[in-house]
Amino acid sequence: MSINNSFDFFVQWHLTERCNLNCTHCYQTGKKTHEMTLPEIKETITEITDTLNIWMKTYGISFTPSVNLTGGEPFLKKDIFTIIDEFRIRDFEIFLLTNGTLVDADMAKRLYALDIKGVQVSIEGPKKIHESIRGRGSFSDSLRGVSNLLEAGLDVTLNVTLSYLNAGHFMDLFNLSSALGVQKLGFSRLVPSGRGEALVTEMLKTEEVKDLYDNIFSLNTNSLEIVTGDPVASQLRRGTDDRDCGDIALGGCAAGISGLTILPDGTLLPCRRLPVPIGNILKDSLREIWAASEVLNALRDRSMYKGRCGSCRKWAHCRGCRAIAYAYSNTQGQGDFLAPDPQCFFNQ
Repeated sequence: MSINNSFDFFVQWHLTERCNLNCTHCYQTGKKTHEMTLPEIKETITEITDTLNIWMKTYGISFTPSVNLTGGEPFLKKDIFTIIDEFRIRDFEIFLLTNGTLVDADMAKRLYALDIKGVQVSIEGPKKIHESIRGRGSFSDSLRGVSNLLEAGLDVTLNVTLSYLNAGHFMDLFNLSSALGVQKLGFSRLVPSGRGEALVTEMLKTEEVKDLYDNIFSLNTNSLEIVTGDPVASQLRRGTDDRDCGDIALGGCAAGISGLTILPDGTLLPCRRLPVPIGNILKDSLREIWAASEVLNALRDRSMYKGRCGSCRKWAHCRGCRAIAYAYSNTQGQGDFLAPDPQCFFNQ
């Protein structure tokens, strides 16, 4: 995830680690874990709401809080619609991240009635490529889910995780998105952690990332919007201004700056793809963690960053992908979430 302005704030909540697929590139391990009860979830939603209201009142800022609900596969959580409604009545913008395979027409209509702002469905390429990553039969099941969501009137984003496995098929996805009539096509880079650690050799080289991103942003998209949470990609859209942006984070990677992740058991992370625990929402104060966490404060401190990221003029608007930096450094025996982003093509 990346942020576009300093007053964005989102919570990404992984309601379950359970999933009906077993994707080769997944940053999760698929291990069973305790899941918060519905009363615990409701109490947590109240704490999040209270915290954000206090921030707005104390600092005189106004923003619309948002939540990304996902898993695992979020539709395996039996209370999913009750949880969505809890956020809805508190005026959160609600987004769902799903593989789409379980979404039937009735579920899509219920989501629309709950004022869901958007649904992201993971598609990795044309059928053969997609199913080599996500499993046999998953392509048609996901597209059926997409059709149900669109017919219900929901905004849909197709999202692809880019690596050597599928980077050459982005145009196929572009054409598929246009044919389906989805509103957005998104992309991110492979994070070599969890099951995805075995795919570290499938990470695109730095110049290949740049060439791919240049090609993506040069497409004539008509009504289809190209979106990404990749902070490096966002710098291409900022233009060629290379002035030093200072030491205050204004955009880019949201880890430690404008968002948090909650795992099914209440564990808090700076980002789901950055598995560095900073507390547990069932035991710790969200406000105290946000203010006092050594990990979060390190992520906010330019002087703590290593290599090219620490000296980059674009630091305030980028900081690289901390999850990729951490995962890649893990494969090198370092495990440093402040390491440079290995695929960044700026400040070479």
